[in-house]
Amino acid sequence: MTARRLFLVGLTLLVCVGLYYGYGRFYGTPERASNAAKARAVAAVPVTVTTAQTKTFPVVLSGLGTIQAFNSVTARTRVDGEVVKILFKEGQTVKQGDLLAQIDPRPYQASVDQATAKKAQDQATLHNSELDLQRYSTLAKQDFASRQQLDTQTAAVAQNTALVAADTAALENAQTQLDYTNIRSPITGRVGFRLVDQGNIVNASSATGIVTITQVQPITALFTLPEGQISDINSAMQKGPVTALAYSADGNRKLADGTLTVVNNQVDPTTATIQIKATFENLDNALWPGLAVVVRVPIQTLDNVIVLPQAAIQHGQQGLTAYVIGGDQKASLRQVEIGAANNDSAVVTKGIAAGDRIVVSGQYRLQNGTTVSATDANATIGQSTQR
Repeated sequence: MTARRLFLVGLTLLVCVGLYYGYGRFYGTPERASNAAKARAVAAVPVTVTTAQTKTFPVVLSGLGTIQAFNSVTARTRVDGEVVKILFKEGQTVKQGDLLAQIDPRPYQASVDQATAKKAQDQATLHNSELDLQRYSTLAKQDFASRQQLDTQTAAVAQNTALVAADTAALENAQTQLDYTNIRSPITGRVGFRLVDQGNIVNASSATGIVTITQVQPITALFTLPEGQISDINSAMQKGPVTALAYSADGNRKLADGTLTVVNNQVDPTTATIQIKATFENLDNALWPGLAVVVRVPIQTLDNVIVLPQAAIQHGQQGLTAYVIGGDQKASLRQVEIGAANNDSAVVTKGIAAGDRIVVSGQYRLQNGTTVSATDANATIGQSTQR
């Protein structure tokens, strides 16, 4: 072997030794590198947790509904004729008995006058026949008049009395028809759009009215709840008035406070729901007929129960579960059971104890035994508020 070749072999060995020590200096031994990789693999997963506590939980039933007028009436004419006056403004509030419109009264006034005259005529005839009956009665006692004449005159008085009674009924009917020419509001409420203009001929048989009046103070909401909640509603109503709260359709803004008034007498079998009606004073007109609302009904309050955010409850093939963080900062999956719930929270009846730290965010990256880096949810909320 030549000196040149020996030199190259020695140089190669020096390079290899240098690389080995350099790798060990910067990366450690292969064993150390493997341990570092494992450490990185088990790095703590960041999660947000909350501490389970016993609280007071209001049980609130919620259903979608529609606002309806407490009363709604279409004012119609009950006689035929020309509309000579419209006495309301569209959208105004009217009281019961207020005059809304007038039909031409002249033909009906003439009928009243005619019936009045006929009654006066028959009353005069009756008065004369009564005087004749008195004369015949006196003469019959003195045997100057026969019994037949007395009976005939008695019958004449009875006949004329009946005629006056018929005239009285005819006059009342004519007066009623005359009164019908004044169309008055049957309820207190708000009038809608005018359905007939002044100058039009209207008929009692027509389906078109003059105007529709709706009573909006008070006002009602008709909503539905699942049939399984009927017993809860009935039990609450037996204890006294049950509060109903009307919210906007998105559920974010409360519109009015009211009271449950009626539970329908049967369940709708096609939807398995029951219709319920609530009444609201609506003094500020926040509710309007046809408006879609969410009605919430608080029926009871549960004391000293464990309440968790809905975000902490997972729904899966194993049922309802939640991750609990132990003192070793490792996650443990638990089966849970819940009772009453709303959109934000749920009452846990089994699986969680007061004081347990429950994962509310980041749990989808966890498995049993996963090490976590926990941040308290209340601290997160406080930081967001400060910003």
